[in-house]
Amino acid sequence: MIRRALSCQAAGLVGVASLLLITYLGLAVDAAQHHLMPFDQGIRGWVQPMRSSVLDGPMRTVSLLGEPTGLIALIVVGSAALWRPSRRWAVLLPLLMAGTGALQYLGKWAAARPRPNEAPWGFPSGHVLSLAVYLGIVAFLLVTLTGRRRRFRVLSCFACGALLGAVAVSRIYLDMHWLSDVLGGFTLGTAYLLLAIWLTQRLTVPRLAVVPAGIPQDALDSVESRV
Repeated sequence: MIRRALSCQAAGLVGVASLLLITYLGLAVDAAQHHLMPFDQGIRGWVQPMRSSVLDGPMRTVSLLGEPTGLIALIVVGSAALWRPSRRWAVLLPLLMAGTGALQYLGKWAAARPRPNEAPWGFPSGHVLSLAVYLGIVAFLLVTLTGRRRRFRVLSCFACGALLGAVAVSRIYLDMHWLSDVLGGFTLGTAYLLLAIWLTQRLTVPRLAVVPAGIPQDALDSVESRV
């Protein structure tokens, strides 16, 4: 029964990840050939008149989360917080985040599309890609590792999504990315996240499959989180 449930879950993760990768490839081709430029320019023309001294500060502040210094701080805090409940994820977190750096480098090199401000390498947005992975891991672990009430977990996942959305908006607002750059970062980052979760769960299936029946779920979660 456990194997069947995990198999269905794995199929869902791989299926959604595949759809996201196909979407990303379509965006990448359009970005390289500038097919989406009229749409991107329309969004930019709508957003830029909204800029003001009141919004500039908050937008720059939230955007800092996706900068290398901000990401390093988030990774250190995340790994430290995970060390007791799950040492496996405490180690995996920086490794997976290092993978996002390689992904965005390859994606930017392949598309080679300038940013709205004419700076190089705009597609995909590295800020959105990295934070989609980081905040996705945080949301996943809040759901699977914590024993908090459902309301807390739902609100925590919503907060992660809202923060990612705020960073995405800030990148467009600050004229650092086109909308398609942001969508490319989100689709590639989320696909990478789902595949990473699928692989991690796949590697733990044999251990879970041999656990004797009758052991409380809380005990299983506690043992598994410390492996």
